[in-house]
Amino acid sequence: MKRVLLLATGDTIAHSRRPPHVASGAELLAALPSAAPAVEVVAEDVMAEPSWDTSPSTMLGLARRARSAILERGFDGVVITHGVDTLEDTAFLTDLLAGRAAERGGIVLTGAVHPMDDPSADGPRNLTASLAAAADPALRGAGAVVCVADGLHAARWATLADATSVAGFSSAPHPVLGHVTDGKVELRAVPPPRPPVTAGDPETDVALIKTYPGMDPVLLTAVVDAGARGVVLEGTGTANVPVDLFTTIGELTEWGIPVVVASRSRTREVPLDDLPLGSGLAGKMGAIGARGLPPSKARCALMVALGTGGVAAVRDWFARL
Repeated sequence: MKRVLLLATGDTIAHSRRPPHVASGAELLAALPSAAPAVEVVAEDVMAEPSWDTSPSTMLGLARRARSAILERGFDGVVITHGVDTLEDTAFLTDLLAGRAAERGGIVLTGAVHPMDDPSADGPRNLTASLAAAADPALRGAGAVVCVADGLHAARWATLADATSVAGFSSAPHPVLGHVTDGKVELRAVPPPRPPVTAGDPETDVALIKTYPGMDPVLLTAVVDAGARGVVLEGTGTANVPVDLFTTIGELTEWGIPVVVASRSRTREVPLDDLPLGSGLAGKMGAIGARGLPPSKARCALMVALGTGGVAAVRDWFARL
């Protein structure tokens, strides 16, 4: 029988409103329908902040526990229950750090929109499907995935598009990776390429700043003065940021602080230098393109990339992402 580790962090999937209560991992398993998958599940509770405030250290801790569960403890898969607000960020960071664990077992993150005592509770269905997916050999090599409403979304592509819907996660414009049907994984698409491997420890102090016309460049230097080791800028269109920031971007790069430019829009997974003339101009000042990642995931990527070294090493890592 396949063995799956359940890392339960509380949040909505474990909440009951009458009376107020947060279920443990063992209680979540006990509440599953009788049609739950025939896998041996070991539940471990993990102290975590509410999902809207999940700290980088908590995300990294979950990623490391998932990796070691497969590589060192012999589990066939791991399921992490998580609040939906930052589920996609934790999923992507887990994917970036999975390494060889992604080849040996399934890593699945899931959550819920409704509390467990709600008449429309979606948690039991999501957890049941996630346990089946994590134990299924079909997910080996796919990396971390998000499982909701029986759909499987690659961590790199998963986005919470509707915080009110039980099927609120989307992979668009990429395809849904697959579905869980009758307790089995049916893959419908090729997973994204595996990310570059890093040997160093990620850097947790990375700032994410939304840019806007007329913003003062001092906002960039302020976060560095406060201790940030890297900066992600959320630009517009094809990775565009205000011209007034160019000089500061160049200065930060010279100081050894990598600056990554992502976009609030979906963009192609190409370097800034490959964009048409007039786009991605921050690259001329030393900025690094986010390879099509949305800003929050670009922050996770920069955290991991900083474990490889300075600006040059980060640039090389992003080029292979």
